[in-house]
Amino acid sequence: MQFAKQLREGVRNGTITTSIRIWQSPRVTAGGRYWIEGGSIVVTSIREITLNDISDSLARESGFRSLADLLQTAQHGGGHKVYFVRFRFEAAGV
Repeated sequence: MQFAKQLREGVRNGTITTSIRIWQSPRVTAGGRYWIEGGSIVVTSIREITLNDISDSLARESGFRSLADLLQTAQHGGGHKVYFVRFRFEAAGV
């Protein structure tokens, strides 16, 4: 999983543990481990939701200032399905 530059520190320090993704199909699986700088992301759950399910509160939980801020970042590809991903960061060598 890749994260916008402004989110990476929050992911690594554990303050961000959720992500909203707009993909054509799931790109991660629950239980999967995905390398990022400094360690790895372990996906604990993933479920499909709708754009209407995303609130400003959920956007802030995912590290964004608002729903509009999240959508500006998330809606850049050809995807149309929305996924809510929960994860934990595990530092390298731990």
